[in-house]
Amino acid sequence: MFGDLFEEDYSSVSNNHYGKGKKLKTKALEPPAPREFTNLSGIRNQGGTCYLNSLLQTLHFTPEFREALFSLGPEELGSLDDKDKPDAKVRVIPLQLQRLFAQLLLLDQEAASTVDLTDSFGWTSDEEMRQHDVQELNRILFSALETSLVGTSGHDLINRLYHGTIVNQIVCKECKNVSEKQEDFLDLTVAVKNVSGLEDALWNMYVEEELFDCDNLYHCGNCDRLVKAAKSELDDLEYMYDLFSIIIHKGGCYGGHYHVYIKDVDHLGNWQFQEDKSKPDVNLEDIQNKEEIDDPLMILKAILLQEESNLIPVDHLGQKLLKKIGISWNKKYRKHYGPLRKFLQLHSQIFLLSSDESTVHLLKDSSVKAESDIQRNDQRLFKTLTSESSRLNDRPSCPHWFDINDSRVQPIKEKDIEQQFQGKESAYMLFYRKSQLQRPPEARANPRYKVPCHLLSEMDAANIELQVKRAECDSTNNNVELHLHLGPHYHFFNGALHPVVSQTESMWDLTFDKRKTLRDLRQSIFQLLEFWEGDMVLSVAKFVPAGLHVCQTLNGDDLTLCEIEIADGEDIFVWNGVEVGGIQIPTGSDCEPLLLNVLHVATSSEGEECQELIESPHVFPSNAEIGSVFTALAIPEGVILINNTDSRGEENWAAIPKEDLKKTFREHGLRNGSSVLIQGSNDGNSLLTKQGKWINTVNEINWLQVKNLSQLESEEEQVKISATLNTVVFDIRIKAIKELKLLKELAEDSCLRPIDRNGKLLCPVPDRYTLKEAGLKMGSSLGLCPGKAPTSSQLFLFFALGSDVHPGTEMEIIVEETVSVRDCLKIMLEKCGLTGDTWHLRKMDWCFEAGEPLCEEDAKLKELMVCSGDTLLLIEGKLPPLGFLTVPIWWYQPRGRLHHWSDHQDQTDCPLSQGGVWKASSTPGAPSDAQADVSLWYLGDLEISEDATLGELKSQAMTLPSLEFSIPSPAFLRAWTVESKRPGRLLRGHQQQLKEYKLGKRTEICLEPLQKEENLGPWDLLLRTQMRLPGERAYRPPVDVLWDTARGWTSGSLRQCVADVYSLPVEKIEIAKYFPEKFAWLPVSSWTQQTAKRKKKQQRDSLQGAPYHLRDGDTIGVKNLLVEDDDDFSTVRDDIGREKQKELALGKRKSREALRSQSSDVFGAETPARARGPEASLSIHVGSFR
Repeated sequence: MFGDLFEEDYSSVSNNHYGKGKKLKTKALEPPAPREFTNLSGIRNQGGTCYLNSLLQTLHFTPEFREALFSLGPEELGSLDDKDKPDAKVRVIPLQLQRLFAQLLLLDQEAASTVDLTDSFGWTSDEEMRQHDVQELNRILFSALETSLVGTSGHDLINRLYHGTIVNQIVCKECKNVSEKQEDFLDLTVAVKNVSGLEDALWNMYVEEELFDCDNLYHCGNCDRLVKAAKSELDDLEYMYDLFSIIIHKGGCYGGHYHVYIKDVDHLGNWQFQEDKSKPDVNLEDIQNKEEIDDPLMILKAILLQEESNLIPVDHLGQKLLKKIGISWNKKYRKHYGPLRKFLQLHSQIFLLSSDESTVHLLKDSSVKAESDIQRNDQRLFKTLTSESSRLNDRPSCPHWFDINDSRVQPIKEKDIEQQFQGKESAYMLFYRKSQLQRPPEARANPRYKVPCHLLSEMDAANIELQVKRAECDSTNNNVELHLHLGPHYHFFNGALHPVVSQTESMWDLTFDKRKTLRDLRQSIFQLLEFWEGDMVLSVAKFVPAGLHVCQTLNGDDLTLCEIEIADGEDIFVWNGVEVGGIQIPTGSDCEPLLLNVLHVATSSEGEECQELIESPHVFPSNAEIGSVFTALAIPEGVILINNTDSRGEENWAAIPKEDLKKTFREHGLRNGSSVLIQGSNDGNSLLTKQGKWINTVNEINWLQVKNLSQLESEEEQVKISATLNTVVFDIRIKAIKELKLLKELAEDSCLRPIDRNGKLLCPVPDRYTLKEAGLKMGSSLGLCPGKAPTSSQLFLFFALGSDVHPGTEMEIIVEETVSVRDCLKIMLEKCGLTGDTWHLRKMDWCFEAGEPLCEEDAKLKELMVCSGDTLLLIEGKLPPLGFLTVPIWWYQPRGRLHHWSDHQDQTDCPLSQGGVWKASSTPGAPSDAQADVSLWYLGDLEISEDATLGELKSQAMTLPSLEFSIPSPAFLRAWTVESKRPGRLLRGHQQQLKEYKLGKRTEICLEPLQKEENLGPWDLLLRTQMRLPGERAYRPPVDVLWDTARGWTSGSLRQCVADVYSLPVEKIEIAKYFPEKFAWLPVSSWTQQTAKRKKKQQRDSLQGAPYHLRDGDTIGVKNLLVEDDDDFSTVRDDIGREKQKELALGKRKSREALRSQSSDVFGAETPARARGPEASLSIHVGSFR
């Protein structure tokens, strides 16, 4: 019964999100998908919230609960707009629940989001990813609602709807005295093992009489002694209950997945199966009069009559037609009536096309006449087309069931529900309603029933916004980028088309709607190219190595670009269809030009053949005979050889028989880049033997270089060993020992180790590997070293002390892969001659820096994915307990700032007890002397829980002995992460838990003092602005500016913000971002870049992306154009910094060249790739409303 528990159905989790800018999880241009055929909305899974979704859908489909919640107005619950006000009593949970139910009822989206609701619960992203028990959630949610509704008219909502009482009766067999005890309940738990059904389970648990006799007698108060008695519960016969919700659980007791079967009491959904929906609504065989289907006018009228306002996009009209009659317009009517748009134009007395021909409207007189004609003469067909709604529910009086599985909503039959209890899934929680409850007629199929007016208005506005966004998205998705190559700007040369001047001048980019026709495209190009004269032919072209090739001419002016399969980014050649520059152009895929490498013997100035083989590129049509190579090279006759690769991966030359010279290049399998060798008739077979060494060189190296690093003297320092990719490493090692003439005993105690480009010895290669298995390339350099290679169960590890590791200083060790982290640490400490228990291991990451620590000391290295060749670092310091962080705290005060509450002397001259001070290079070349350097002073380490808030961390940091400032409160401190010895990421929110910042085990934090309290919002960006001093290449001290980016990351918004800070007109300032690592300023333009046409406008104008990448703490230079009107933002310090960078780059280049010359004999063996590296309680946080 219980199997794969808590396997989330991630296929049903949509990434779309609708909300008011909370946790945007989608691209801004992609609105949520509309509802599907059931007309019901699902709920998106946040990662592990299927149990929550199932319960929320059940409560939503409980009319009594939903309407009781809707009856509570803003005067009792408050308003969500006031929830952040300190004195406002806003009951957020019931308000968010109301809003979610309104979205499920009215918002046209496939699935609603519960992000706002779970935020009101106080849940973090971690809690949204955890699975919990749905019964536990039900009790906790009801408790939270009861607490939230205290003091309102809905204070007894849960008690009124779900409260029940169990009455236990014990009857004395002697005096017949009855003792009663009442127990309240919201849900009943029953044992279902070894029972035939739910009724038996309820009977056994609550109704069946229990006897007290023998050794289990009952003490009767009336008789005052132990007597026989009988215990039972009162049987409630007053009400009958109907099952209406079944929460299903699939899996075991520690995980799995929830979904829910729900009876649609109010008939809110359309009950129709997908297989029925996919069938055409009109069956041709069912229509007796074939003329009814053959008349497209009547079909189109009938479709338009079903649309609201008789209006529909033309593309949707074609899709509806396909759905109704099961065949497309082009296949059924195009031959006799032409394209659909042309047919609509010809019947303008019936159909009205919009100016851009994108939508069609059925004229009013025509619709009235059409309706009467259809009802009178074609009633059968019209009835078939309009019978959809009547088919949705075959029994209108009986509510239908739906299977709601997170975002997916599907109809389900009762017989299918019964089958669920025979498989891996099982019913876990059942909900019942009293059979006597009757729904009012006005509630039937009316999702707006009893929804409060303010929520109706909000949902109506949201639906309009969704329609607009979908229309914009539809337009964007139907646009294609075309690259127009203009024939007059090209010339035909060497078998392909090439630009006369440049590619930029010869190619124009055009954005076009693919729903428009080829004729529309041609007209648009005519308007774009005013200089064009004569015929215009459009052809699909493509770039090949030889140049531009015309593949196919586009025909069918009435076909849309979608129908002729024009792709986004297509290259279109615009020409007259015959010639370019007086030369007739070959077209089609058959004659696509091939760029081949032709090898032939060079000819001297006297016309004699030399012994030198030269290689030259040549272009040939792929459908030309291969013998045409002789004509192209002016060679009368000879032999053509083709370079082939055999099954072993080795290359060889094969001569083409004389009878095959008439076959084409394509028939011989030649492609772009293939090599062809031409041998004259007088050369015989001498060419390959004479030039064999040269051919081997260009094909591949077939040897390895082995250096003697065994500490034994040999005649030669290194030897070359011939090998193939399938040669075994053991054979290479033995050959190297023999050729180096070393002792045979070395064969038993040596190994081969690859040498990288920097001369470092890598992990030994096992003898049993082939070169291919070991990942070694031909020409690699290996070192013959003492010591055996590790076995298959051993690990070869590098290790070093501290995090500042220099190449070549690592030590080496071989350990079993089953050794624990603790034992491995001991072995390494012994090898280093160190003792103590204040050390831990960290794995070096791919950046060659200290990565995450190996926290589980009892875990095996194999379990932690430690592999041979990995580098482990011995770091001093004991790891904090599980769930705690050790955070180094630094003090950061930008130079030039003094605070009125500071009672400490200048910190630059203050020695620190722990000796940590970083000055200088954090922001080299800063724009002013006041902030030329960023100094960080080490205050000490804090050991703090991951569950602590940022405010608590600041409070603890204020108690560190080395902090001699008097700080009013934690709100006067700004926290940054430390990255590369400088402030990095700004940490927002005093009440946010540290684990939500995902700080990691080695994050350091610096604290910056503030003059006033600060609480940054999620959309506030902190920038350091500096006003340039007129006439000087320097800046005033920085001013912190908070830029609200909620309205967009545009340059205009930032310029306006800066102008307001300095009380200047926005047109009289210039601003630029400072890049300290480059000593450069990048002006922030006031116009939108228009060159990159493939990118959306929002992306082009966003300062969050390239090239600005604005982030917290960036420096923005400001120039007042009223007093200074030049383009220079740089300072003298910038000039000095750039000169130093040039000198440094020159020095590095020289050192690289020297290193390259020293290791010129080492063929680059690449460095092997390095391996990368309890159930929680459920709670809902509720405010106090008592």
